[in-house]
Amino acid sequence: MNKSNWYVVKEDDRYVVLDNKELNKLVPSITKLNPHKATSGHSHDGQEEVYVFTSGTGIMQINDHKFEVNKGDVIPVPDGAFHRVFNESDELLEFAAVFNGERHTEDKVK
Repeated sequence: MNKSNWYVVKEDDRYVVLDNKELNKLVPSITKLNPHKATSGHSHDGQEEVYVFTSGTGIMQINDHKFEVNKGDVIPVPDGAFHRVFNESDELLEFAAVFNGERHTEDKVK
């Protein structure tokens, strides 16, 4: 894998999100979520997604259900499901996500 194929797609005081453009049908993404911050909640039609938590602890929301996530957890997100991640700790929370297709710019933010 070529490290130069990773590029920043979103960055602000909450997080840094990097995507990789090596694959044609899947988008691997890495998010580094800062302490006491949350991702933008959203849903997207026509895409399933899998989250893999690589460090830290947090809270994941899928639709109306919230639950704790830890390093090593693998969470599937069904097509069309609203999802969001919260980092309520004092440590960085990192996770990878892989979704099919391409990054949809029309994701529904709630």
